[in-house]
Amino acid sequence: MKAAVHPQYFENAQVICACGNKFTTGSTVEVIHVELCSKCHPFYTGEQRFVDSASRIQKFQKKQEVASLHVTKKAKKEAKKDNSPKTLREMLLEVQ
Repeated sequence: MKAAVHPQYFENAQVICACGNKFTTGSTVEVIHVELCSKCHPFYTGEQRFVDSASRIQKFQKKQEVASLHVTKKAKKEAKKDNSPKTLREMLLEVQ
């Protein structure tokens, strides 16, 4: 077997949450920074809130706004576009 293949293991690795909670565990990294822990996660606290660190909700809402603009533009074009045949009077008025 090769020597020094495994990383160093720390028995008392410090885990620090964004809410300020700290606890120790075993890991190959001495200090671990996390965004959520059991003290602040909505599942464990019973709070109903969105955990959105990558701003995915805002991206989705922005896509929905753009899509609604395209739908309204398309509806306006279709409303303007009348497939019924024009009368001679309407054609002559367009020329002038």
